[in-house]
Formats: sequence, C-alpha cells, structure tokens
Amino acid sequence: MAVIWHNPRCSKSRQTLALLEAPQIRLYLSDPPSEAELKEVLGLLGMTPWQLIRRVEARFKKLGLRAEDPAEALIAAMAAHPILIERPIVIAGGQAAIGRPPEAVLAIL
Repeated sequence: MAVIWHNPRCSKSRQTLALLEAPQIRLYLSDPPSEAELKEVLGLLGMTPWQLIRRVEARFKKLGLRAEDPAEALIAAMAAHPILIERPIVIAGGQAAIGRPPEAVLAIL
C-alpha cells in the first residue's frame, strides 16, 4: 500500500492523490514525521535535506536556513516545521518519490 504525505491545500498533492489507488494518507502537517522518518525518506529519495526543503516558505526565510547548515540541523527544522517539507511524498514498496509533477510517483507504484 502506498503512503502519501499529503497537504490538502496543495494542488500538486491533490493531483498526486488522484493518481493513487487506496493510499494511506498521512496529513504530515498535523502528524509530522520524526527526524528518523525524514532520514529514512531522504535515503529512499536519494536526496539531501537541502533538496527536500521548500525554500519558498515564509518559515524557511524566518529561520534563516542555509545550504551550508549541517544536515542534522535541516532535518530537525523539517521535523519541527513540517511545512518546510517538499510535498507530496509517496512511499511504496520500499521506494519514495515526490509528486512534482504528480506523474513522477507512477514509477514506484
């Protein structure tokens, strides 16, 4: 079963959800992933924490995060402020993908 870290207010998240059959929906803004979960998903995505951070968010600017910050600090920021996590993320079959564009998740389903 696929799990989607979903934000109902995000058009890409809604479009990605529409592509999935009976996913487990995790509203990650109200049920944020732990630092351990973020590390696991980063490994599945093959990404660095900096690549997963939404740099367009006001919270990002307010926190003053930088690419030079240690990975642990960026992961902690995403765990504390889940709005900073790029979305949507779909996890299925030991793989993960970001739904940008939404069709990008089809490769792991």
